[in-house]
Amino acid sequence: MSQFDVIGFGALNVDKLYKVNKLANAEEESFIETYTEVCGGSAANTMVGLARLGCKVGFIGKIGCDRESKMILQDFCVEGVNTKGIIQAVQGKSGSVLGFVDRNGARALYVDSGVNDTITYGELDQAYIYKTKFLHLSSFVGTTSFETQKKMLENISESTKVTFDPGILYVNRGYASMEPILKKTNVLIPNSIELKLLTGKTNYREGADFMIKKGVEIVAVKLGSAGSYVTNGNENYTVKPFEVEVMDTTGAGDAFCAGFISGLINKENLFDCARIGNFVASRKIMKLGARAGLPYTKDLDFLN
Repeated sequence: MSQFDVIGFGALNVDKLYKVNKLANAEEESFIETYTEVCGGSAANTMVGLARLGCKVGFIGKIGCDRESKMILQDFCVEGVNTKGIIQAVQGKSGSVLGFVDRNGARALYVDSGVNDTITYGELDQAYIYKTKFLHLSSFVGTTSFETQKKMLENISESTKVTFDPGILYVNRGYASMEPILKKTNVLIPNSIELKLLTGKTNYREGADFMIKKGVEIVAVKLGSAGSYVTNGNENYTVKPFEVEVMDTTGAGDAFCAGFISGLINKENLFDCARIGNFVASRKIMKLGARAGLPYTKDLDFLN
């Protein structure tokens, strides 16, 4: 019997977000309007979103012994994310992201990965990994953690479904480098730019079909303000977004993943999985920070 619905495995960061009048180019200046400091990391944001939607979730990652590590653990504790898979380094600092968000919600991010990129396979609690129905992966900056994810997947149980949000850092490594993870991936959740870079296909429908032919069971493509596209090879749907006022797009893709995966856990049909994903993302982008706007189970009344 699985102890968890989903375990996330990815970077753990504290996001230091500055709301600015505009994103400055080289040799330009802009000014800061507001500042907030919140916990982040792609898979970590997704786990918080899933916890709020009533799923039992855990996490595999690495933090330092610093102020940021306390913030990360406390936030997970408050949100109901199990932290027993998190490794605490004796030396080194926790990951952080410096983010600048303009008045339209567009952003520029600078990652300081810290100990995120030092996770080795030997540090992982093997028993912890096998207690979940779904394993959700997101990207790291460095190679050590990337190799650890690949090695872990070599030994993953057939009964555990792998969901994968690759991110731009991973797809830039190229298809061949990504193949060991993609071969184990049941559900791929990229955005359209990532899918194009990964497959070489300009059209996201063709890119999704390419990945289905490679053995991925479901591809859900995040299309930003155009909603999402989902296919399992037999069915495919373009799902309209929920129209809202955008404050900050940071973590919107992570929020979509949370909604989509919660739909899979609850055995919703493919269209409704994407609709829930779009809804969760729409609520997130109305607030500053990756987690503030994430909805709860009670907010999913529109499904009835």
